[in-house]
Amino acid sequence: MDLSHVASPALRELLTHLNDGTFDAVRHGVEQARGCTAPIQLAGWTETVHAVTGRALRSFNTADTPTGRILIACNNRRASRCPSCARLYAGDTYQLIRAGVVGGKNTPEQVRTHPRVFATLTAPSFGTVHGRVWRNRPGCVCGTHHADDDPVLGTPLHPSRYDYTGSVLFNAHAGQLWGRFTTYLRRYLARLLHMTQKDLAAELRVSFAKVAEYQKRGVVHYHAIIRLDGPDGGTTPPPDYATAALLAKAVKLAARHVTLTVHATQLGERTFKWGRQIDVRQIAADDGKGRLTAEAVAGYIAKYATKGAEDSGMVDRPVRCGTCKGTGTTTTPHDDVTDPCDACTGTGREALTDLPVDTHVRQMIRTCWDLGAVPELDGLNLRKWAHMLGFRGHFSTKSRRYSTTLGALREERRAWRQAQREPLELEDCEQPADAADGQAEEPTTLVVSDWTFLGIGYTPGEQLLAAQVRHERQQAHEQKQRTKTEGELWQS
Repeated sequence: MDLSHVASPALRELLTHLNDGTFDAVRHGVEQARGCTAPIQLAGWTETVHAVTGRALRSFNTADTPTGRILIACNNRRASRCPSCARLYAGDTYQLIRAGVVGGKNTPEQVRTHPRVFATLTAPSFGTVHGRVWRNRPGCVCGTHHADDDPVLGTPLHPSRYDYTGSVLFNAHAGQLWGRFTTYLRRYLARLLHMTQKDLAAELRVSFAKVAEYQKRGVVHYHAIIRLDGPDGGTTPPPDYATAALLAKAVKLAARHVTLTVHATQLGERTFKWGRQIDVRQIAADDGKGRLTAEAVAGYIAKYATKGAEDSGMVDRPVRCGTCKGTGTTTTPHDDVTDPCDACTGTGREALTDLPVDTHVRQMIRTCWDLGAVPELDGLNLRKWAHMLGFRGHFSTKSRRYSTTLGALREERRAWRQAQREPLELEDCEQPADAADGQAEEPTTLVVSDWTFLGIGYTPGEQLLAAQVRHERQQAHEQKQRTKTEGELWQS
């Protein structure tokens, strides 16, 4: 059929697939990538063989597909970049957090009986900013009652007196400050129990999971679940004297006294600590009395796992030039001559005036760029992380024995999907000659593959299908949330 009269390339492509009977296969490939906004295109083959007999059990070659390639989801955690992958990441993070407070996912259920607190550690003040509460009363210091979506929220009242350098350096060292906080926490636990730290380690283990969130002013703070376990982690209970009240007191003391000093000749000496707004609450069982419950905390923390700086009115991409890596110059091949980079006109970065951000955020990005030129701060890579306002840590982290891992959850999902496929016909495979009588060994498989990267993204027709897949997945998610809410209302 001649489709040259169809003006839309996307529609023309889909009609072509309908005519040649490959539409369902193409749509299935898009659905396998979950409608990802920027999937990875791969070409190649894979073959599963029996390791003993060499018999081919399963094979796949992209040459046999309608498009000659497969699509792999990008797995970006940012909702602003890929809503589909971000939702999956948020779900995994929820399961990881939840397992650490109620058990499951290879985490013993007895952790629900261990002392647990939900802590929020904020940054100190770097200057007065517009807000919705001032001195614990509704209203801003400027005398205005700002709406929740007022763009002036979080911006300085007096920009010329705001400590932009301090806010950027705090973001850059927030991860180190948290690490020092966990050390202080163990010290204060030992002090409150009148024990040495060595004796404490033999009886107690501190486990935690945390996420970072940007405040309106562009500075990060942490939400964390902190738990007391026995010496072997969640599999062993802590001693009876290790209570949630004791843990909460130790968290407050550690957060109040931990400090981190930064030295730089051009900047002098800077000492950072947590802000005065430190909230520590005990996590209770779900008893229906309105107390802070494990389920509520897990959902609250997972919500922030997919957020980035862009959710506070910032950008979700590096501003450093990708061509010259921020140097502003390029070297001619086979020559030592350096020329200004054409991509960034020698500035090493994207033009800040072109960024769709407000003046406050633009000044923080500019401060990151300027501080990136200070030799003593070179290890912070502030120019690379300028779009993150200096923050360079992971948005969600956990201690080793808090619960399961994201990798384990992905492997569990992969195994489940594998089980849904047509099972391999292994019954006819020959067993090794030395297998014990009556106890034949499970056949072992070997996967051999070869893949080539082709690019990123969709064809116009696939892009249209991906939009529909994302819409359907969003509707299914909203319906699930409505059903869950209705169930909770019915129970209440």
